[in-house]
Amino acid sequence: MRQSGSELCSSTLAPRGWECGYKLIISVVIISNHPICSKAYKEKMKELSMLSLICSCFYPEPRNINIYTYDDMEVKQINKRASGQAFELILKPPSPISEAPRTLASPKKKDLSLEEIQKKLEAAEERRKSQEAQVLKQLAEKREHEREVLQKALEENNNFSKMAEEKLILKMEQIKENREANLAAIIERLQEKERHAAEVRRNKELQVELSG
Repeated sequence: MRQSGSELCSSTLAPRGWECGYKLIISVVIISNHPICSKAYKEKMKELSMLSLICSCFYPEPRNINIYTYDDMEVKQINKRASGQAFELILKPPSPISEAPRTLASPKKKDLSLEEIQKKLEAAEERRKSQEAQVLKQLAEKREHEREVLQKALEENNNFSKMAEEKLILKMEQIKENREANLAAIIERLQEKERHAAEVRRNKELQVELSG
């Protein structure tokens, strides 16, 4: 199969059904006057011959040399020409593992008896009561904490008021004592002046009597 221009090979993908996989037809054309393609063709044929030789060691029975099998493909020689060689590349069908996983059927629920239903209801009621008791306990603890905080605040306020009152009383007493002390000092000074004046008057009277 010869192609026009510089094309040396062509490939066609032809579906053959899901159960048969896909066939990929690859036609390789070797032009006798093209040294590069001729060399590549010879190297490829050497590889295929070596593979055939290795397979013959494991399979002593006669095999079709026109068919070469790989891991997931099969190479089949179609025809031989003076100008080139054509092969048919057949891909193996998809593995059953690749199929969509089957959905597992959910286990059927067991029918509950009246006694089991009653037990479940009682257990649910017990859980409800336990949760309610827990909530009430938390509320009581919260209220107790708030009461303690309020009581502490009241005590601190009372202590502060009492201390302030004591300080005020002490200050008032000091002011009173100072005022009384100042007043006593003033009275003492006035009395001293009065005594001094009386002494001066008496001395003058004595001098007048002596001179007369």
